[in-house]
Amino acid sequence: MSILTFCEWLQNSAIGTGIRESAYVYGIIESTHVLACSLSVGILVWCDLRLLGLVMRRQPVSEVFGGLLPYSLVGFTLMFLSGAFIFWAEAEKSYHSGYFRFKLVLLLLAGLNAFLFHATTYRSIKDWDSSPKLPLKVRLAGWTSLVLWTSVIAAGREFAYHL
Repeated sequence: MSILTFCEWLQNSAIGTGIRESAYVYGIIESTHVLACSLSVGILVWCDLRLLGLVMRRQPVSEVFGGLLPYSLVGFTLMFLSGAFIFWAEAEKSYHSGYFRFKLVLLLLAGLNAFLFHATTYRSIKDWDSSPKLPLKVRLAGWTSLVLWTSVIAAGREFAYHL
């Protein structure tokens, strides 16, 4: 079975059709997706701005991350699940969309950036947690995250408005 055939089957399944043709369900799912994205990425922006030393300079990075990231993960989980339902309803459109494919690549890169940051740089946090100017690799991780998440949102918006 090809990817296109799978996408056609998924979109035309009872659940995909039900979501797409419902007077309320699709709107609720899409609204949940946007609100969850706002929660998740909004919190990540604050964390990234802290890594850049632009906000909350007197707060150690570990305190900022410890207080905010659990809420961001809740938002990310809701964003992922609602996005999966949107894909279910529009799988064939998604398959043909360059914006959707670009969004997936950007999501993978954002995830890779977060993974690499937490697996490497964040492990030495005790050395730079309260520094007035954070190390270059910390600031680069923050900039990279900001650029990638802004691009994910832009690609998602373009996908929504271009067939």
